[in-house]
Amino acid sequence: MKAEGHPDYQETQVTCSCGSTFTTRSTLGKPLHVEVCAACHPFYTGKQKMLDTAGRVEKFRQKYASKSDKAATKAAAEAKAPATAA
Repeated sequence: MKAEGHPDYQETQVTCSCGSTFTTRSTLGKPLHVEVCAACHPFYTGKQKMLDTAGRVEKFRQKYASKSDKAATKAAAEAKAPATAA
């Protein structure tokens, strides 16, 4: 096998746009600059927001809430009505 078959794997300093820095290993050979890291990413910080585009989530809730409400009121009405013998 060739001695120079693999790239040099060395420690690299990573700097985020939020100012956080950490050390990792890379074949790049120069410091890395990233936009988002685990310290500032909304998923990891717990500050993730649900985006409701054009009210789709609310429309879904209204659509299926109305069906379950109708079924619940129908079942309640049947329970209150006296049973008639046929």
